Amino acid sequence: MSSAIAHADRDHALLSASASSRWLNCTPSVKLEEQFPDLTSEYAEEGTLAHEIAELKLRKHFTEPMSQRTFNTRLNKMKKHELYQDEMLKHTDTYLEYLQGITLGLSSTPYVAVEKRIDYSSYAPEGFGTVDCLIIGGDTLYVTDFKYGKGVAVSAKDNSQMKLYALGAYLAYSFLYPIKQIHLAIIQPRLNSISESSLTLDELLAWGESIKPTAEKAFKGEGDFVPGEHCKFCKAKAQCRARAEEFSALADFTTLKPPLLSNEEVGRFLEKGQHIEAWVKALKEYALAESLKGNEIAGWKAVEGRGSRTFADIDKAFAHLKENGIDEAILYERVPLTVPKLEKELGKTEFRSLLEEPGLIEKSAGKPTLVPVSDKRQAIANVSAEEDFK
Repeated sequence: MSSAIAHADRDHALLSASASSRWLNCTPSVKLEEQFPDLTSEYAEEGTLAHEIAELKLRKHFTEPMSQRTFNTRLNKMKKHELYQDEMLKHTDTYLEYLQGITLGLSSTPYVAVEKRIDYSSYAPEGFGTVDCLIIGGDTLYVTDFKYGKGVAVSAKDNSQMKLYALGAYLAYSFLYPIKQIHLAIIQPRLNSISESSLTLDELLAWGESIKPTAEKAFKGEGDFVPGEHCKFCKAKAQCRARAEEFSALADFTTLKPPLLSNEEVGRFLEKGQHIEAWVKALKEYALAESLKGNEIAGWKAVEGRGSRTFADIDKAFAHLKENGIDEAILYERVPLTVPKLEKELGKTEFRSLLEEPGLIEKSAGKPTLVPVSDKRQAIANVSAEEDFK
């Protein structure tokens, strides 16, 4: 099969932008992953639906003449999806408003493309992907990514996925527009996070040249397996030997002569071991799946977990209880909403005016927590154990 045909037939690039943090750090991983099936999850499907709603709104506002009736018809079809939630409308509005803010701030009508497929194969073999939205105004290329997940806030700074998208967009539009500046943004409305980063065209192109040798190795499946933060979404994470050996090496204390670890050694072991819990979880998920297939996992077996009890018909059950003299008051609990839930119900504007501005909400400092030195939050020190306890 020619590379051109392979490129056309594959839905996702081997060197995908979304997996770039993995193949740029662990070059053989993409070839290793090819033997594993593509899996989805309810969270991924929920994100896909939110993206479809966002795409519809963006097309109506920026790129396609669309009557309100047509828009409503298409949106109502999406609302029938089993994973649809009303909050998707609010969060996709946040994304749209951010983009509107960019375009309204420009001196002339910009070029806008929604769900634009771009090609960055000049920098990574057969590399291509789809940008949520790109805007070109003046000499600036704006590349934006909408993330519906609410796990961890993703930074746009030095983000390889975003820079690959920017390279592809530059290659596609540089002959039409005098692009000199690049603006990257990742919008995560469910985390109230908008991360932005800017770089010059020269900086972007220099980075693109710098990754070419690494991308070539990744495409060929060459190089060493290097475990790290990037393992999180790797399909081989449960069975990867390099990852297993990294964690098993933590148990080798034979070279440590003093009975107590130094602070330097504690830091080194924490750095190596911070992903152990996620690794063990991945091992358990894999072992359970294999056991359910009838394959033996030495020393382990699948059993039925503890079941739960639910009402066959709660209305009928409660009616029966009341008919038999049970006071209705004991059948229900009246629980006040937490601050985050109340803010969600009222909306940010009304919540702020009714509760925050009159000083009816107070915010306490978060409990001290340990994070890698790369974390952007300011370090705290000299907190006594008694103060921490309080």
